[in-house]
Amino acid sequence: MTDKKVRVRFAPSPTGGLHLGGVRTVLFNYLFAKKHNGDFVLRIEDTDQTRYVEGAEQYILDCLAWCGLQPDESPVAGGPYAPYRQSERKAAYRQYAEQLVMQGHAYYAFDTAEELDKNRKEIPNFQYGLAHREALRNSIALPQHEVDALLDAHTPHVIRIKMPADETVSFNDLIRGHVSFETNQVDDKVLLKADGMPTYHLAVVVDDFLMKITHAFRGEEWLPSAPVHLLLWEYLGWKADMPQWAHLPLILKPDGHGKLSKRDGARLGFPVYAMSWFDAKTDELTPGFRELGFLPEAFINLLATLGWNDGTDQEIFTIDELIEKFSLDRVSKAGAKFDFEKAKWFSAEWIKRSSVDSLKLAVSTVLADKGIVVTDDAKLETVINLIKDRCVVLPDFYQQAGYFFEQPKEYDLNAVKPKWTDAKTDFFGAFTGLLKAENTIEAHDLEAKFKALAETKGLKVGDVMLPFRIMLVGGKFGPHVFDIAALLGKDETVSRIGKAVEAFTA
Repeated sequence: MTDKKVRVRFAPSPTGGLHLGGVRTVLFNYLFAKKHNGDFVLRIEDTDQTRYVEGAEQYILDCLAWCGLQPDESPVAGGPYAPYRQSERKAAYRQYAEQLVMQGHAYYAFDTAEELDKNRKEIPNFQYGLAHREALRNSIALPQHEVDALLDAHTPHVIRIKMPADETVSFNDLIRGHVSFETNQVDDKVLLKADGMPTYHLAVVVDDFLMKITHAFRGEEWLPSAPVHLLLWEYLGWKADMPQWAHLPLILKPDGHGKLSKRDGARLGFPVYAMSWFDAKTDELTPGFRELGFLPEAFINLLATLGWNDGTDQEIFTIDELIEKFSLDRVSKAGAKFDFEKAKWFSAEWIKRSSVDSLKLAVSTVLADKGIVVTDDAKLETVINLIKDRCVVLPDFYQQAGYFFEQPKEYDLNAVKPKWTDAKTDFFGAFTGLLKAENTIEAHDLEAKFKALAETKGLKVGDVMLPFRIMLVGGKFGPHVFDIAALLGKDETVSRIGKAVEAFTA
C-alpha cells in the first residue's frame, strides 16, 4: 500500500452497453477505495469520436446509480481534477506527445491509411515498429527538412511511441505478481491521432498522473498494453507516481472457453449488460439484468464472487460486508466462468432476504405493468410476505401475486377436467354454502372445515385440494391454499369457486 490517499478510477468509453465485466471492474475499484477511505473516480474516455454513441455516457451513469456504486468524482459530480471527459482535456495531451517527440521517445508518422493497408497486405504480420519503421513515412526515416516541410504544410500525421530495441520492461501486478515484456515484441502504438485526440495509451497515463490515481484496476485484456504504458510513465518522468496495477481475470463463457460476450448472452438466453441498452444505429435492444428483474444487491453480490472469495463458504454479502472483507490477494488469476443458474440463485436469495417494505415499490411496478393497480397497501405487504420466497426475479411477482388482485384469466384445465366428477361439483357446492354462512374466514378454521367436509362426502382431501387451488389462482402454484382464500375473503373465494366450476364442467 502507498502512504498517499487511495484514488482509483473507472474509465469507460461511451460506445454502448455496460458489460457485467465492466461493472465488476467498477465494483472492485469501489470496494478497494471504500475499504481504504479513498476516492472512486469516474472518467469518461471519449477520445475515439468515431465510436462515440449519443446517450451512452448517461447510460453508464444510470447503471452505476442503479448498482449503488456512485463515484466521488465524475463529469456530473465534478471534483478537484475536472474536467472528467477526455474530449474536454484535449489540449493537455498534445503537450505531452510533443514533449516525447522532442525527447526522442516518440515520432511523427505521415503514412496514409491506404499506405498502411498496402503494407499489411504485402508484409506478413506487419507491425509498425522496430522491424519496419525505417522504411515508412515518419520523422525517423525522413530527412529533417522534409519532416519540417510536411509539418509546415499541416500534413495529417499521428504521433507514435518509439519502442526501444532489446529491452525488457516489467512491473509487479497486485494480482499476478511479476510480469515482464520484451520491447521487440511490441509495435509503436499511436499516442496522438491526426485529429489531435489522444489514444487510450497516452490519455490513460496523462490522466492517471494528473488525477493522482494510486491504483489502477482493469481487465487482463489490457496486459499487452502494459509495456507501452510503463515506458510512457518513465519517459514523461513520472515513474515514481505510477499507480499500482491489478489486471483482473476475465469473465468466461459458461463452458469456460473464451471471454463472455453479448453474442453468448443472446445465444444462451441471458443478459450480459447491467441494464438494457438500445442501439439506435442498429435498432437493436440488448436486455439487461435490471430489466430481467434482478435486484441491484443480487447483481453486485453475483459480480463480487466472479473471481473473488473471502476464503470462507459465505456466498451472500451485503455491500458493507464486501467493503470490509475485500482484498486483492483473494482475487483469482484464472478466469471466472459465468453460471446463469447461479446468478438466478443469487437473485432468489436476495428477494427472500429483502424486507417487505423494500420490495413494495418494485412489486407495485411489476403489477402495474400488467394492468393491476394496487390500492390496498396492507394487503400488498401481506401478499409479498406470503410469496417472496417463491420468486426468483421480480417479474415472478406477477404470476405469484397477480391472482390476489384479479381473478384468473384461465385455468390449468388439464390438471382438473379429466378427473372431475359430479361428486366434486357437489362438494364445492356444499363448501360454498359453508363459506356463505361465515362472517369472516380464517385460514386454519377454513382448512379444518374443508377437510371435515371432504371426509363427510367420502372424498380424499387431495382430490379436492388441487382443484380448489386452481379455482383460486389458475394453476398449480402459490402458497398455502387456505392462506390464499383467507386473504381473498369469503365473497371473492365464493365467486371464484362458482366461476371455476362452470369452466370445469363445461
